[in-house]
Amino acid sequence: MIQLASKHIEAMKKHAEADYPYECCGILIGTIEADQSKRVEQVLSISNARDVENQPNRYLITPEEILKTELYAQKHRMDIVGFYHSHPDHEATPSAYDVEHAWPFYSYFIVSIEKGKADNFTVSQLSEDRLRLDTELIKQGE
Repeated sequence: MIQLASKHIEAMKKHAEADYPYECCGILIGTIEADQSKRVEQVLSISNARDVENQPNRYLITPEEILKTELYAQKHRMDIVGFYHSHPDHEATPSAYDVEHAWPFYSYFIVSIEKGKADNFTVSQLSEDRLRLDTELIKQGE
């Protein structure tokens, strides 16, 4: 389960709309609760490092950005708890590429953008057998 506020969802949607028609991407930092649920505290927008011709259907967060975010999170007694990206003019369903590049434990938000406007989103987590992204329960607050 992942817990987050409405403002976090809005931040992801706004980023996705701003980067349309390209995929946006970002990192979610927060805390890991005793029951292993995740609580999002901050949404960090990251510039898509994928070459421009592939940005409409792929995103890349560089290892340097992940390390920088990890160090920031540790300094503030938090952890990376997930990642997000958009699907311009496509459903928010995880693609085979998304599954192939997912890591265990983390939450993966996908925001669907239709003609420049945020439509809906999904959140999922890599299955134990690493063959698919399963829908993750969301606890949404203010």
